[in-house]
Amino acid sequence: MALDVITTWANEWQLTVSVSKCNLLTIGPSCYEAYYHINGTQLPKCVTYRDLGVTITSELSPTQHIHNIALKAHQRANHIIRCFSSGDITLLVEAFIVYVRPILEYNSNIESAQSDYVVVKI
Repeated sequence: MALDVITTWANEWQLTVSVSKCNLLTIGPSCYEAYYHINGTQLPKCVTYRDLGVTITSELSPTQHIHNIALKAHQRANHIIRCFSSGDITLLVEAFIVYVRPILEYNSNIESAQSDYVVVKI
């Protein structure tokens, strides 16, 4: 199995595989129960997983990712409004551009794909 090959390679190069950071995410409907192990430790199953700032679900739906991004941007915008006592519009706009806009623009192609995405349940 591929996990055994990765573990063997890591051991040969005196590297450790962080099993606590590994999870099993099944894409689509699961037809059978599969259990995967690394160094004798069974990998826990999960429904969603976050990697490189992108939330992936077992249905490959971008809804959870969009929700997380919107929530984070909204929280940061509220922090800006509360922290800046100045009513200077240019200062607030610059703060939003620097602190909120990157959150909304990072991996924006995932959000744009939502309108083209259809979940097919079998």
